[in-house]
Amino acid sequence: MEDRELKLWSGWGALVVQFAGLGALVALAVVAAQQREVRYVWAFVPLLMLWSVAWAGFIVNGPNQARVIQLFGRYAGTLRRTGFFYGNPLYWRTRVSLRVRTFETGVDKTEERKDLAGNVIAAASTHRRPLKVNDKDGTPIEIAAVVVWRVVNPSEAVFQVDDYEEFVKLQADAALRNLASRYSYDGDARTPPAVVGAHPAAGEADAHSLRGHIEEVAAQLKRDIQERMRQAGVEVLESRISYLAYAQEIAAAMLQRQQAGAIIAARAKIVEGAVGMVEHALQMLNEKQLVELDPERRAAMVSNLLVVLCGHATPQPVINTGTLYS
Repeated sequence: MEDRELKLWSGWGALVVQFAGLGALVALAVVAAQQREVRYVWAFVPLLMLWSVAWAGFIVNGPNQARVIQLFGRYAGTLRRTGFFYGNPLYWRTRVSLRVRTFETGVDKTEERKDLAGNVIAAASTHRRPLKVNDKDGTPIEIAAVVVWRVVNPSEAVFQVDDYEEFVKLQADAALRNLASRYSYDGDARTPPAVVGAHPAAGEADAHSLRGHIEEVAAQLKRDIQERMRQAGVEVLESRISYLAYAQEIAAAMLQRQQAGAIIAARAKIVEGAVGMVEHALQMLNEKQLVELDPERRAAMVSNLLVVLCGHATPQPVINTGTLYS
């Protein structure tokens, strides 16, 4: 539905007219009392009713607010201007906030409850319950997102959906579930680089993952939510994942997997460095001709150096008091 601006009269001018009408009613009442004529009474009563009903035409519209106005079930227009206005007293007005608002999916808020005496019997509370979904690999995860939005078309927000605030929350949950099913939690979950012997560029191992490509996922989530909310006159300004974790039933197993992957990667780095150090030591011994080693002694030296460099515990040195070969 196309949103159109409704022009109304100034409320200050209408207020002056109302007070002038009050003066006229008072004068008519005085004349009726003096003349004691019934016809003045028949004129005074409907005029007083019209004057009373006319007060319903005043509208005060604050900053970042809009009023969607209907007249006998037909859309009359939208008031966006800030100030004091006057319109038809029979207008049905619906206030819509144009402020930027934010919410987090999976958060339940409980309002404060009071008894008849005004005593608080239940304090306001907030409970976080992230969505539990399966990612692209079928792994159960828990996920939540923060959505920043505002109303840009008040008429669509009022006429296209019953409750646009509830509509925004439900559609954001649906879009988040759909997004999580199209991405893996962790791109390198099944094939760590150290296992295959490769060393991908930064970010390559986590391609198309919820944890690895945060900006890409946030941009896609924003597009998905905006596509669902377009019909409600809502614009999504930003959406970003605020909580991401494995589901509790597999969290311990996945933690062990991550620890194992970290250990393998660390070991691969240690071995790579140790081989380089041994190669450098043999090269220096050969260049300076400090000692000549046959293949058997060279292999023993390499083995000992690798044990020293790659071992967990500090090695205990053994001093050979004999010759190199005994």
